[in-house]
Amino acid sequence: MQSIREYAASVRKGEIDIVEHTEKVLVECKKLHTKHHFFTTISKELALQQAHDLADRMKVGNNKGKLFGVPLSVKDCVCVEGVESTSGSKILEGYIPPFSATAVRKAVEEGAIIIGKTVQDEFGFGTFSTNVGSQYKIPLNPHNTKRVCGGSSGGSAGLTAAVSFPHLSIAESTGGSIASPASFCGVAGFTPTYGRVSRYGLIDYANSLDKIGSMGQTIDDASRLLEVMSGHDSLESTSLALPSPSLSGKEKSASLKVGLVKELFDACDDTVKAAAMKSVEKLSRDGAEVKEVSLPLNEKYGIAAYYLIAMAEASTNLAKYCGMRYGFEKELKGSFDEYFTSVRSEAFGQEAKRRVLIGTFARMSGFRDAYYLRAMKLRTKLIAEFKSVFKDVDVLAHPTMPVQAPLFEDVKSFTPLESYHIDLCTVPA
Repeated sequence: MQSIREYAASVRKGEIDIVEHTEKVLVECKKLHTKHHFFTTISKELALQQAHDLADRMKVGNNKGKLFGVPLSVKDCVCVEGVESTSGSKILEGYIPPFSATAVRKAVEEGAIIIGKTVQDEFGFGTFSTNVGSQYKIPLNPHNTKRVCGGSSGGSAGLTAAVSFPHLSIAESTGGSIASPASFCGVAGFTPTYGRVSRYGLIDYANSLDKIGSMGQTIDDASRLLEVMSGHDSLESTSLALPSPSLSGKEKSASLKVGLVKELFDACDDTVKAAAMKSVEKLSRDGAEVKEVSLPLNEKYGIAAYYLIAMAEASTNLAKYCGMRYGFEKELKGSFDEYFTSVRSEAFGQEAKRRVLIGTFARMSGFRDAYYLRAMKLRTKLIAEFKSVFKDVDVLAHPTMPVQAPLFEDVKSFTPLESYHIDLCTVPA
């Protein structure tokens, strides 16, 4: 399959009929969705309009763009103007954003064609994409339909792995929602540092943790999308006002000092550990200096700190969904509290309710100091531990997920705590 660079170059040269190819892409997407449930919406009209617009541009010699003609899917929590965006939840059913997220706008300006919104765990609440809203079906892993795609960006990863054409997906991560499904589906996921990509237009989960990132069939493809999306945005105060580094080209690893995180390797099963070590051995053969490092505080407290902070922020963010401004609504009757309770009871899934309850409890008077503030203080210590390790190494290496993609029947038997613990390798970052 062509890389994104090669494909975009072929389109610009007129070697690929952009409208005809887009039509074929949409047909394939519909077939894949019927079998694997990757989409919340396939944006056929938008995609064809964008394809025709690019074809018209080519007629007048305007064929510039790093993603010219590239089919791009977008995780459902990232807004696309005129396309239903629900963040995987029934409570936002019918919400049509009047604007596009900055990340989407930048990709379209570079010539990307939006083919649809991908299914996800409701508001990003999950590791397996099994917590989708009641109006959606759970995505199935294209390599084995009895296994999960991973979450919460499961639709993005599953689609990227399944399609026969060059494809990119805008994904999003709070505690591993890009890395997890990319790992389980065998594609490249790139989760940037907080602030690298503007989050204007993102339907939030936890404000201090959310990051918009990329997925592709190769690392170079995913890097190209991330490069396009990166940069300061005057509409988003937490976006970095610093130059974005070039991510293109292949870097030499000869001068790298690589730290293997002992605790995270120890936590993985033997199959995963062996696969990860193959990559580490390749780095060694290329001349990198590899040494073992330790992150004991992150291994011991990372999960607890992450979930307390994330749930506290989520319970605040979800308070605005009351069935009166946008999305799911019912007949107005009773007091505000009664109506509010009725709407949220019906439209939120089980995991969303669980996180609202835990997060609200952690922020309540009398418990805030004992839980939320302690988690924030602990977060500072976990950051300090990373900084200490980075004095001796340039990069850290460890497996993404501690297990291979689980079977759906196994996930059903997991307790909530067991599901949360699967994120051990992703939440520290």
